[in-house]
Amino acid sequence: MNQTTRKCPICRKPRSAEHTPFCSQRCRDRDLLRWLEDGYALPGQPADPDLPPEE
Repeated sequence: MNQTTRKCPICRKPRSAEHTPFCSQRCRDRDLLRWLEDGYALPGQPADPDLPPEE
């Protein structure tokens, strides 16, 4: 049976069970840093800066 192995989304190396879906703690930290620095964005309407935030 031909089974494909999933790769780390950061560096494309094989995943580690301990750090899934990443291969290492380093790649996990890089991904977290991207989230914290607004490197990722979710699709949606842009926020209107003139409107107060919804609660």
